[in-house]
Amino acid sequence: MTDALQTLLLVALVAAAVATDVASRRIPNALTLTGLVAGLALRVPEGVDAFAVGVLGAGVALALALPLVLAGGLGGGDAKLLAAVGAFVGIDGLPVVLLVTAVAGGAMAITLAARHGAIGETLAHCRALVRRVLPGRGAVPVRTLATPGALAVPYGVAIALGALVGWWA
Repeated sequence: MTDALQTLLLVALVAAAVATDVASRRIPNALTLTGLVAGLALRVPEGVDAFAVGVLGAGVALALALPLVLAGGLGGGDAKLLAAVGAFVGIDGLPVVLLVTAVAGGAMAITLAARHGAIGETLAHCRALVRRVLPGRGAVPVRTLATPGALAVPYGVAIALGALVGWWA
């Protein structure tokens, strides 16, 4: 029963995140916090080790996303959604989630940039963002999600795809 309940709640979490992200480009804190708590709570009956795997999944996901949030390349709701997904899939499932999310998000960004005739500009901004995140690079000016007119991908869609592939991988 726990597997079925975990699956149902994970699917509900990412479906709700996709709906709100597509509609408003925001993922509510109430949704991500509820998802995080549910993902961890459902691990409690499985024991301390299972709970620790969920905590590690959530913590590592958040730690990897945080530099991108601070650099302005990822929204806070996206980072918190990744943490909630990490609680469900655990540290073992996280690499698949992150890989699929990155590939799907990249494909979405390239498609959006192509539709707006902004491939070159978008790639230049991506290079600047990477330089900004790398240690020791100092302040690198970069267009962020907060920049007026910036193209924004509803990254919750990519995270949802990564979560579902990671869950069933």
